[in-house]
Amino acid sequence: MVFRPSIDAAFLSRTTLVRAALTGFLLFGSTALPAQAALLPEGFFDMQISPGEGPAAVEADRLNYDARRDLISAEGDVLFSYQGYTIRADRLEYNQQTGDLLAIGGVVMRDPAGSVYETERIEVTGEMKEAFFDTLTLTTAQGAVITARDVRYAAELETVLTEASYSPCGLCVDEKGRRIGWQVKSARLIYDRDRASVTLEQPSLELLGIPVAWLPWFWVPDPTQPRATGLRMPSVNYSQEHGAELTVPFFVPVGEDADIILSPTLMSRQGFLARADGTWRFPGYGQIDIKASGIYQLDPSAYAGLPGDRNWRGAIQTAGEFTPVEDWKAGWSYSVFTDNAYLPDYALSDEDSSVNQVYATHLTDQTWIDARIQRFNRLGNFDASDDQKQGMNLPKVTASHVQDLEPGWGRLNFNGELLGVHREADHTGAGYDWGYEGNKVHAMVEGAWENQLIAPGGLAFTPYLGLRLDGAFYDGASGLGPPPTSLLSATPIAAMDVRWPLMGQGLGGTHLVEPIAQLVYRGSSETHVGINNDDAHSFVFDTSNLFSYNRFSGIDRQETGLRANIGGHYLGSFDDGSWLDLVAGQSFHLAGLNALGVTDQVNIGAATGLGTDASYIVASARGGFSGGLSGGAKVQVDPALWRITRAGVGVSYAPPSWFSVGMDYIYVAAVPAIGIVDDQHEIAGRAKVTMWDYWSVNGALTWDLRTNAWSSAKTGIDYDDGYLALGGSANFTPSSWGFGFNFKLKGPDGELAF
Repeated sequence: MVFRPSIDAAFLSRTTLVRAALTGFLLFGSTALPAQAALLPEGFFDMQISPGEGPAAVEADRLNYDARRDLISAEGDVLFSYQGYTIRADRLEYNQQTGDLLAIGGVVMRDPAGSVYETERIEVTGEMKEAFFDTLTLTTAQGAVITARDVRYAAELETVLTEASYSPCGLCVDEKGRRIGWQVKSARLIYDRDRASVTLEQPSLELLGIPVAWLPWFWVPDPTQPRATGLRMPSVNYSQEHGAELTVPFFVPVGEDADIILSPTLMSRQGFLARADGTWRFPGYGQIDIKASGIYQLDPSAYAGLPGDRNWRGAIQTAGEFTPVEDWKAGWSYSVFTDNAYLPDYALSDEDSSVNQVYATHLTDQTWIDARIQRFNRLGNFDASDDQKQGMNLPKVTASHVQDLEPGWGRLNFNGELLGVHREADHTGAGYDWGYEGNKVHAMVEGAWENQLIAPGGLAFTPYLGLRLDGAFYDGASGLGPPPTSLLSATPIAAMDVRWPLMGQGLGGTHLVEPIAQLVYRGSSETHVGINNDDAHSFVFDTSNLFSYNRFSGIDRQETGLRANIGGHYLGSFDDGSWLDLVAGQSFHLAGLNALGVTDQVNIGAATGLGTDASYIVASARGGFSGGLSGGAKVQVDPALWRITRAGVGVSYAPPSWFSVGMDYIYVAAVPAIGIVDDQHEIAGRAKVTMWDYWSVNGALTWDLRTNAWSSAKTGIDYDDGYLALGGSANFTPSSWGFGFNFKLKGPDGELAF
């Protein structure tokens, strides 16, 4: 029979106590290790039943209502369903006057996410504020299993689970009967709501069914109350410079939108490191972060001869970002420290530089503006003299705008940049002048029109017309650089890009062949448009910039003259899932000043392959093939001598079987002008072999072909069953060696639990 009672909606909503009483133990499964929420069904802690929304139904062999005691009871294959939740039991009683609920015998609840809760008895008393569960088993939709002999729930106090366990892989036995994965057990687990903490008594860890670790007591914070005052997960570490380390964070919510985390660290060699991190949030506008830390080093000799060889060390770091109006962001970052090495020495930053800056950024679909004032300081073993060599951007303003015209008329592109650079000292080294002392200002504005026209037969023409204006000034403060100089230049730009994409089907797939030809004219004889080169330090000629109108990475240099870029592109997609992508071509300087044959203080332009009338030939290939073969290659060839000047190859073969192999090869010809005095030949091979079950061995070797000697080697053994991964490796060089170990616990979705 089906009965749809009209009863207090509290009865329906409070059935969520079945779930709520599990919260403490689920915290253990998701964080006590500590772990990620990946161990539990997504949104598990967000599951709510809303009273009065949607119909409820009770089915049972016998259904009774005692009006005198206001008692509802059902017996015999009871089925209760509401808002996607279903509960089955042999007997169910609910007293609407006292709020007592009792479900007995084979109680099974399934939630909308597919998780299944099994228990012998649920008893809820005290107006739904206290509950008892007997012999609980929870199976999540992902296959994880949580058990407890009994659960006692007190809404205002705590949840206590006795003889609790968690395993991400269910029974943790594979289809061949082998034990896999891991399991955590605890004699008692106590979830304290007031202190927002989880305490485990006698927790133990099993790997592959074998107990491997045991603790008399363990404590973790409650992740469902991230802003609760109290301790957070402690951490331990060890290093030669610091000795043994213990960090115990303490979280303090100063206000609704302000937090402070105190992270004192005790080190056996260096003493006490004090650290505080504060965050102030302004909902809808942004936030401010402040970090302060300091230490009196007990043993500065750990950094003898380095910037860290001092007693007092510390830093203050602050940053903020706001959205003052729509499409705009503004902010800053600023750090001050006793020495450049402090932050990396104490693992307070993994960056290689510290940037003090204020900025504002505007971004829409068509417009981008970014304005910054910046100061750069390298982090590491550098002193104050190095700080003086680093440039300050006073300011750097970059803007870009794209304006689409009426259909058939193309679009307009506008770009601009204002770069002001200040250095307190020359930055030189290794035969290069990286930057000059003094002040430099460079402004650049470029506007262009382009449109794509399709001719009969599919031939695509893209004309491009533009004008670039540059103005620069340098005060000549350096004795190495040019004297006080100013520069004004205008560069008309005209280009035509012609492509003929030809597509056909056959030979086992679809093929695209695209001949490409470009003619580019940049009508200026001035390539050092920034006077000093401060922002165009990197350049390697390959297929990624073969079809480019200006290959310099920054505005301080530009290409000039008349140039033709010729090449082609092939893309094949085959019926068996394989694919192949090929690009090749060459660039020719036809007239005017060849800017890529003109070097500067950092030798940009030297050995690029573009300094002569006919450039190097460049080609690249990428592909993936059936059976597990994939790879890529790039090559640069000097056609005057028909010699390879630069090459790289990477190939891997991973068939659906018990092994995989790979190889990488790099070759760079000697270029004394840029510091490469000898040819560089290096080949690296790697292999992995699955030996048995979930075990595999791997190895890698790097060989210097020029010296005919190995430069590095690695070997290791790994175990991975999808839930537990562990292994060890050894690394060797001709002058050193070392060992490493890995240990990972994974959740039912394969994500790391640690």
